[in-house]
Amino acid sequence: MSTSREIRLKSRPVGLPKASDFELATVELPAPGDGEVQVRNLWMSVDPYMRGRMYDRPSYVPPFQIGQALQGGAIGEVVASNDPDFKPGDIVNSMFGWREAFNAHPKSLAAAGLGAITKIETHGLPPQAFLGVVGMPGLTAYVGLLRIAALKDGDVVFVSAAAGAVGSIVCQIAKLKGHTVIGSAGGPEKVAFLKSIGVDHVIDYKATPDVVAELAKVAPKGIDVYFENVGGVHLEAAINSARPSARFALCGMISQYNETGKPEGPSNIIQAVGKSLRLEGFIVSNHADLFPQFAKDMAEWIKAGKITWKETVEEGVERAPDAFLKLFTGENLGKMLVKLS
Repeated sequence: MSTSREIRLKSRPVGLPKASDFELATVELPAPGDGEVQVRNLWMSVDPYMRGRMYDRPSYVPPFQIGQALQGGAIGEVVASNDPDFKPGDIVNSMFGWREAFNAHPKSLAAAGLGAITKIETHGLPPQAFLGVVGMPGLTAYVGLLRIAALKDGDVVFVSAAAGAVGSIVCQIAKLKGHTVIGSAGGPEKVAFLKSIGVDHVIDYKATPDVVAELAKVAPKGIDVYFENVGGVHLEAAINSARPSARFALCGMISQYNETGKPEGPSNIIQAVGKSLRLEGFIVSNHADLFPQFAKDMAEWIKAGKITWKETVEEGVERAPDAFLKLFTGENLGKMLVKLS
Protein backbone atom coordinates (compact mmCIF):
# COMPACT_ATOMS: atom_id res chain seq x y z
CA MET A 1 0.00 0.00 0.00
CA SER A 2 1.33 3.42 -0.95
CA THR A 3 -0.20 6.90 -0.94
CA SER A 4 -0.89 9.60 -3.48
CA ARG A 5 -1.71 13.26 -3.04
CA GLU A 6 -4.42 14.77 -5.23
CA ILE A 7 -6.16 18.09 -5.79
CA ARG A 8 -9.93 18.11 -5.33
CA LEU A 9 -12.56 20.71 -6.15
CA LYS A 10 -13.70 22.04 -2.77
CA SER A 11 -16.24 24.58 -4.03
CA ARG A 12 -17.48 25.87 -7.37
CA PRO A 13 -15.69 29.14 -8.19
CA VAL A 14 -17.65 32.35 -8.65
CA GLY A 15 -15.78 34.56 -11.08
CA LEU A 16 -12.02 34.10 -10.99
CA PRO A 17 -11.19 30.89 -9.09
CA LYS A 18 -9.46 31.20 -5.71
CA ALA A 19 -6.99 28.95 -3.92
CA SER A 20 -9.74 28.18 -1.39
CA ASP A 21 -11.82 26.54 -4.16
CA PHE A 22 -9.33 23.64 -4.13
CA GLU A 23 -8.09 21.23 -1.49
CA LEU A 24 -5.14 18.86 -1.18
CA ALA A 25 -5.95 15.32 -0.05
CA THR A 26 -3.95 12.15 0.51
CA VAL A 27 -5.38 8.78 -0.51
CA GLU A 28 -4.19 5.21 -0.10
CA LEU A 29 -3.14 3.47 -3.26
CA PRO A 30 -3.29 -0.35 -3.13
CA ALA A 31 -1.41 -2.68 -5.43
CA PRO A 32 -3.06 -2.82 -8.87
CA GLY A 33 -5.79 -5.40 -9.29
CA ASP A 34 -6.39 -7.83 -12.13
CA GLY A 35 -6.02 -6.03 -15.48
CA GLU A 36 -4.93 -2.79 -13.78
CA VAL A 37 -1.80 -0.69 -14.00
CA GLN A 38 -0.33 1.64 -11.42
CA VAL A 39 1.10 4.86 -12.80
CA ARG A 40 3.26 7.44 -11.07
CA ASN A 41 2.69 10.78 -12.80
CA LEU A 42 5.71 12.75 -13.94
CA TRP A 43 3.99 15.82 -15.40
CA MET A 44 0.47 17.23 -15.52
CA SER A 45 -1.18 19.93 -17.55
CA VAL A 46 -3.43 22.81 -16.57
CA ASP A 47 -5.51 24.30 -19.38
CA PRO A 48 -8.04 27.13 -19.68
CA TYR A 49 -10.86 24.78 -20.75
CA MET A 50 -10.80 23.26 -17.26
CA ARG A 51 -12.51 26.41 -15.97
CA GLY A 52 -15.64 25.38 -17.86
CA ARG A 53 -15.69 22.05 -16.04
CA MET A 54 -15.90 23.86 -12.70
CA TYR A 55 -19.39 25.12 -13.48
CA ASP A 56 -22.32 22.85 -12.63
CA ARG A 57 -23.88 23.08 -16.06
CA PRO A 58 -23.92 21.12 -19.31
CA SER A 59 -20.93 21.52 -21.60
CA TYR A 60 -19.03 19.51 -24.18
CA VAL A 61 -17.21 17.90 -21.23
CA PRO A 62 -18.86 16.82 -17.93
CA PRO A 63 -18.38 19.07 -14.88
CA PHE A 64 -15.91 18.30 -12.14
CA GLN A 65 -17.57 17.04 -8.98
CA ILE A 66 -17.19 18.62 -5.54
CA GLY A 67 -14.95 16.54 -3.29
CA GLN A 68 -13.43 14.53 -6.13
CA ALA A 69 -10.02 14.80 -7.75
CA LEU A 70 -9.89 16.99 -10.84
CA GLN A 71 -8.87 15.54 -14.20
CA GLY A 72 -6.59 16.60 -16.99
CA GLY A 73 -3.75 15.53 -19.21
CA ALA A 74 -0.80 13.81 -17.56
CA ILE A 75 2.35 11.95 -18.52
CA GLY A 76 3.40 9.18 -16.17
CA GLU A 77 5.49 6.05 -15.77
CA VAL A 78 4.02 2.61 -15.20
CA VAL A 79 5.41 1.31 -11.89
CA ALA A 80 3.38 -1.91 -11.63
CA SER A 81 1.20 -3.76 -14.12
CA ASN A 82 -1.30 -6.59 -14.31
CA ASP A 83 -2.08 -5.79 -17.94
CA PRO A 84 0.03 -7.68 -20.49
CA ASP A 85 0.09 -4.64 -22.80
CA PHE A 86 1.94 -2.51 -20.24
CA LYS A 87 5.15 -3.09 -18.35
CA PRO A 88 6.98 -1.14 -15.62
CA GLY A 89 8.95 1.69 -17.15
CA ASP A 90 6.47 2.41 -19.93
CA ILE A 91 5.75 6.11 -20.38
CA VAL A 92 2.02 6.72 -20.75
CA ASN A 93 -0.40 9.52 -21.53
CA SER A 94 -3.67 9.75 -19.59
CA MET A 95 -6.36 12.11 -18.35
CA PHE A 96 -5.55 11.30 -14.71
CA GLY A 97 -3.78 14.53 -13.88
CA TRP A 98 -4.11 16.53 -10.66
CA ARG A 99 -2.76 13.55 -8.67
CA GLU A 100 0.62 12.00 -8.04
CA ALA A 101 -0.32 8.39 -8.86
CA PHE A 102 -3.30 6.24 -9.77
CA ASN A 103 -4.52 2.73 -10.51
CA ALA A 104 -6.64 2.14 -13.61
CA HIS A 105 -7.88 -0.63 -15.88
CA PRO A 106 -6.81 0.48 -19.38
CA LYS A 107 -9.05 -1.91 -21.31
CA SER A 108 -12.16 -1.04 -19.29
CA LEU A 109 -11.51 2.69 -19.72
CA ALA A 110 -11.06 2.35 -23.47
CA ALA A 111 -14.19 0.19 -23.83
CA ALA A 112 -16.26 2.73 -21.89
CA GLY A 113 -14.86 5.70 -23.82
CA LEU A 114 -13.56 7.27 -20.61
CA GLY A 115 -10.13 8.24 -21.83
CA ALA A 116 -7.55 5.72 -22.90
CA ILE A 117 -4.19 5.19 -21.26
CA THR A 118 -1.74 5.11 -24.13
CA LYS A 119 1.95 4.30 -24.35
CA ILE A 120 4.12 6.93 -26.01
CA GLU A 121 7.49 6.70 -27.67
CA THR A 122 9.32 9.92 -26.85
CA HIS A 123 11.76 9.74 -29.80
CA GLY A 124 14.20 11.93 -27.92
CA LEU A 125 11.66 14.56 -26.92
CA PRO A 126 11.14 15.43 -23.26
CA PRO A 127 8.01 13.59 -22.03
CA GLN A 128 6.18 16.80 -21.11
CA ALA A 129 6.25 17.82 -24.78
CA PHE A 130 3.38 15.36 -25.24
CA LEU A 131 1.25 17.66 -23.11
CA GLY A 132 2.18 20.62 -25.29
CA VAL A 133 3.75 20.98 -28.70
CA VAL A 134 3.18 17.36 -29.75
CA GLY A 135 0.03 16.95 -27.65
CA MET A 136 -3.38 18.55 -27.45
CA PRO A 137 -2.23 22.20 -27.74
CA GLY A 138 -0.14 21.46 -30.82
CA LEU A 139 -2.97 19.51 -32.45
CA THR A 140 -5.37 22.36 -31.61
CA ALA A 141 -3.14 24.83 -33.43
CA TYR A 142 -2.81 22.48 -36.41
CA VAL A 143 -6.54 21.77 -36.68
CA GLY A 144 -7.66 25.35 -36.21
CA LEU A 145 -5.22 26.84 -38.68
CA LEU A 146 -5.19 24.21 -41.42
CA ARG A 147 -8.69 22.71 -41.31
CA ILE A 148 -10.96 25.36 -39.74
CA ALA A 149 -9.29 28.52 -41.08
CA ALA A 150 -8.09 26.66 -44.21
CA LEU A 151 -4.96 28.70 -44.90
CA LYS A 152 -4.58 30.01 -48.44
CA ASP A 153 -1.53 31.42 -50.19
CA GLY A 154 -0.81 35.00 -49.18
CA ASP A 155 -2.99 35.06 -46.06
CA VAL A 156 -2.32 37.57 -43.32
CA VAL A 157 -2.89 35.77 -40.01
CA PHE A 158 -3.77 37.41 -36.68
CA VAL A 159 -3.36 35.37 -33.48
CA SER A 160 -4.49 36.36 -29.99
CA ALA A 161 -2.79 34.91 -26.90
CA ALA A 162 0.04 34.38 -29.37
CA ALA A 163 2.67 33.50 -26.76
CA GLY A 164 0.55 30.75 -25.19
CA ALA A 165 0.76 27.00 -25.67
CA VAL A 166 -1.60 27.03 -28.66
CA GLY A 167 -1.00 30.49 -30.05
CA SER A 168 2.78 30.17 -30.28
CA ILE A 169 2.43 27.00 -32.37
CA VAL A 170 -0.17 28.69 -34.60
CA CYS A 171 2.28 31.51 -35.26
CA GLN A 172 5.09 29.12 -36.17
CA ILE A 173 3.02 26.90 -38.45
CA ALA A 174 1.74 29.98 -40.28
CA LYS A 175 5.29 31.32 -40.65
CA LEU A 176 6.80 28.07 -41.92
CA LYS A 177 4.04 28.00 -44.54
CA GLY A 178 5.06 31.46 -45.71
CA HIS A 179 2.39 33.74 -44.23
CA THR A 180 2.51 37.17 -42.65
CA VAL A 181 1.72 36.77 -38.95
CA ILE A 182 0.52 39.31 -36.40
CA GLY A 183 0.49 38.20 -32.79
CA SER A 184 -0.99 39.78 -29.67
CA ALA A 185 0.49 39.11 -26.24
CA GLY A 186 1.00 40.95 -22.96
CA GLY A 187 4.37 42.16 -21.68
CA PRO A 188 7.96 42.62 -22.94
CA GLU A 189 9.04 39.00 -22.35
CA LYS A 190 6.25 37.61 -24.49
CA VAL A 191 6.78 40.24 -27.16
CA ALA A 192 10.47 39.32 -27.33
CA PHE A 193 9.66 35.61 -27.61
CA LEU A 194 7.24 36.17 -30.48
CA LYS A 195 9.79 38.26 -32.34
CA SER A 196 12.38 35.52 -31.80
CA ILE A 197 10.17 32.96 -33.58
CA GLY A 198 9.65 35.23 -36.56
CA VAL A 199 6.27 36.87 -35.91
CA ASP A 200 6.12 39.86 -38.27
CA HIS A 201 4.21 42.28 -36.03
CA VAL A 202 3.60 41.98 -32.30
CA ILE A 203 0.94 43.90 -30.40
CA ASP A 204 1.55 44.26 -26.67
CA TYR A 205 -2.08 44.56 -25.60
CA LYS A 206 -1.02 45.61 -22.11
CA ALA A 207 0.94 48.55 -23.48
CA THR A 208 -1.50 49.86 -26.07
CA PRO A 209 -4.68 51.73 -25.16
CA ASP A 210 -6.50 50.61 -28.31
CA VAL A 211 -6.03 47.08 -29.74
CA VAL A 212 -8.53 47.83 -32.52
CA ALA A 213 -6.53 50.83 -33.75
CA GLU A 214 -3.18 49.05 -33.31
CA LEU A 215 -4.24 46.07 -35.43
CA ALA A 216 -5.55 48.40 -38.12
CA LYS A 217 -2.17 50.16 -38.06
CA VAL A 218 0.00 47.02 -38.45
CA ALA A 219 -2.39 45.41 -40.96
CA PRO A 220 -3.39 48.36 -43.17
CA LYS A 221 -4.66 46.02 -45.90
CA GLY A 222 -6.56 43.84 -43.43
CA ILE A 223 -6.34 40.25 -42.22
CA ASP A 224 -7.50 37.01 -43.83
CA VAL A 225 -7.38 34.66 -40.84
CA TYR A 226 -7.99 35.17 -37.15
CA PHE A 227 -7.11 32.48 -34.60
CA GLU A 228 -9.26 33.35 -31.60
CA ASN A 229 -8.12 32.54 -28.07
CA VAL A 230 -9.24 35.61 -26.12
CA GLY A 231 -12.52 37.19 -27.21
CA GLY A 232 -13.59 40.69 -26.18
CA VAL A 233 -11.68 43.55 -27.75
CA HIS A 234 -9.45 41.16 -29.72
CA LEU A 235 -12.47 39.75 -31.53
CA GLU A 236 -13.71 43.26 -32.20
CA ALA A 237 -10.31 44.24 -33.59
CA ALA A 238 -10.23 41.18 -35.86
CA ILE A 239 -13.71 41.88 -37.24
CA ASN A 240 -12.79 45.50 -37.85
CA SER A 241 -9.63 44.56 -39.79
CA ALA A 242 -11.03 41.52 -41.60
CA ARG A 243 -10.92 41.44 -45.36
CA PRO A 244 -13.99 40.17 -47.24
CA SER A 245 -14.44 36.41 -46.77
CA ALA A 246 -11.92 36.23 -43.91
CA ARG A 247 -12.02 33.04 -41.81
CA PHE A 248 -12.04 32.98 -38.02
CA ALA A 249 -11.08 29.83 -36.09
CA LEU A 250 -12.73 30.20 -32.68
CA CYS A 251 -10.61 28.12 -30.30
CA GLY A 252 -11.35 29.85 -26.99
CA MET A 253 -12.31 33.14 -25.34
CA ILE A 254 -10.40 33.22 -22.07
CA SER A 255 -11.46 36.80 -21.32
CA GLN A 256 -15.00 35.49 -20.67
CA TYR A 257 -14.33 32.30 -18.70
CA ASN A 258 -14.69 33.98 -15.30
CA GLU A 259 -17.48 36.42 -16.13
CA THR A 260 -20.25 36.49 -13.53
CA GLY A 261 -22.56 38.74 -15.54
CA LYS A 262 -23.51 38.86 -19.18
CA PRO A 263 -20.41 39.61 -21.27
CA GLU A 264 -20.73 42.16 -24.04
CA GLY A 265 -20.45 40.95 -27.60
CA PRO A 266 -18.34 42.78 -30.16
CA SER A 267 -20.09 46.02 -31.07
CA ASN A 268 -19.20 45.60 -34.75
CA ILE A 269 -20.52 42.06 -35.30
CA ILE A 270 -22.77 43.38 -38.10
CA GLN A 271 -19.61 43.62 -40.23
CA ALA A 272 -19.58 39.82 -40.37
CA VAL A 273 -22.57 40.07 -42.70
CA GLY A 274 -21.30 42.75 -45.04
CA LYS A 275 -17.82 41.20 -45.22
CA SER A 276 -19.12 37.63 -45.64
CA LEU A 277 -16.95 36.46 -42.74
CA ARG A 278 -16.89 32.83 -41.62
CA LEU A 279 -16.66 32.41 -37.84
CA GLU A 280 -16.35 28.75 -36.87
CA GLY A 281 -15.86 27.32 -33.41
CA PHE A 282 -14.19 23.96 -32.93
CA ILE A 283 -13.32 21.35 -30.30
CA VAL A 284 -10.06 19.58 -31.02
CA SER A 285 -11.37 16.18 -29.91
CA ASN A 286 -13.78 16.25 -32.86
CA HIS A 287 -10.81 16.26 -35.23
CA ALA A 288 -8.78 13.32 -33.93
CA ASP A 289 -8.58 11.97 -37.49
CA LEU A 290 -5.90 14.59 -38.19
CA PHE A 291 -3.60 13.35 -35.42
CA PRO A 292 -1.49 10.95 -37.55
CA GLN A 293 -0.73 13.65 -40.13
CA PHE A 294 -0.15 16.20 -37.36
CA ALA A 295 2.29 13.87 -35.59
CA LYS A 296 4.21 13.25 -38.83
CA ASP A 297 4.37 16.93 -39.77
CA MET A 298 5.27 18.11 -36.27
CA ALA A 299 8.06 15.53 -35.94
CA GLU A 300 9.56 16.72 -39.23
CA TRP A 301 9.26 20.39 -38.29
CA ILE A 302 10.89 19.87 -34.89
CA LYS A 303 13.70 17.79 -36.41
CA ALA A 304 14.32 20.55 -38.96
CA GLY A 305 14.42 23.21 -36.23
CA LYS A 306 11.33 24.97 -37.54
CA ILE A 307 9.30 24.70 -34.33
CA THR A 308 10.33 25.76 -30.85
CA TRP A 309 8.36 26.07 -27.64
CA LYS A 310 8.39 27.52 -24.15
CA GLU A 311 7.22 26.06 -20.85
CA THR A 312 6.29 27.61 -17.52
CA VAL A 313 6.71 25.05 -14.75
CA GLU A 314 5.44 24.79 -11.18
CA GLU A 315 6.76 21.93 -9.04
CA GLY A 316 4.65 19.66 -6.84
CA VAL A 317 1.00 18.68 -7.03
CA GLU A 318 0.24 21.18 -4.28
CA ARG A 319 1.21 23.94 -6.74
CA ALA A 320 -1.31 22.83 -9.37
CA PRO A 321 -4.05 25.30 -8.31
CA ASP A 322 -1.53 28.17 -8.44
CA ALA A 323 -0.43 27.08 -11.90
CA PHE A 324 -4.05 26.98 -13.03
CA LEU A 325 -4.86 30.43 -11.62
CA LYS A 326 -1.85 31.96 -13.39
CA LEU A 327 -3.42 31.09 -16.74
CA PHE A 328 -6.02 33.81 -16.13
CA THR A 329 -3.52 36.51 -15.18
CA GLY A 330 -1.23 35.87 -18.14
CA GLU A 331 1.70 34.67 -16.05
CA ASN A 332 2.56 31.75 -18.32
CA LEU A 333 4.86 31.89 -21.31
CA GLY A 334 4.06 28.93 -23.54
CA LYS A 335 2.68 25.78 -21.94
CA MET A 336 1.85 25.84 -18.23
CA LEU A 337 2.91 22.58 -16.61
CA VAL A 338 3.23 21.03 -13.16
CA LYS A 339 6.22 18.74 -12.52
CA LEU A 340 5.23 15.93 -10.17
CA SER A 341 8.33 13.69 -9.93
